[in-house]
Amino acid sequence: MRTYKIEGIVLKRRNLGEADRILTVLSRESGKIFIKAPGVRRIPSRRSSHVELLNLSQLTLYKSSRSFMPLVTEAQTLEDFSLIKSSLRKIGCAFYICELINGLCPENQENKSVFFHLKSTLLALNETSNAFDLVKKFEKDLLKELGFWSEAKLLKTQDSRTVMERLLERKLKTIRVMPLFAV
Repeated sequence: MRTYKIEGIVLKRRNLGEADRILTVLSRESGKIFIKAPGVRRIPSRRSSHVELLNLSQLTLYKSSRSFMPLVTEAQTLEDFSLIKSSLRKIGCAFYICELINGLCPENQENKSVFFHLKSTLLALNETSNAFDLVKKFEKDLLKELGFWSEAKLLKTQDSRTVMERLLERKLKTIRVMPLFAV
């Protein structure tokens, strides 16, 4: 099967060449995957708005024998989380959540519970005004779902962010800018 559809949330993107992008997507079907989106940076691209950060989209992918990454052939936005994108506080929290998912989830391993947890958290973040409490709850639930709860439980003196930084073996980037979003 060379063409298939997935439902996924765009966690990260980076430019490639003049008009392409590499997307990091958390999909329901395949977990965290990397996808090449050819031509989406061109002005007349019909897919560009559907593969923006934090969008929940249905993507039609083509798996070529010449490329190790699937290519986006069609995209349709299912939820764009526009209320998150209109608030600096919420967008900072959402980027932090995406950094955690991107760092802690392995590539190409299906994990439906993490996908649905991220989706429900983004839906709640879209509607709530108490973003920071929602993020704290997400951190602890993510540690449980990924099987790191026992390590977090042992480190009762540390908060979940410290535990996650130890797991990632690096400092979280978005945590440094989150106070700037507390406007």
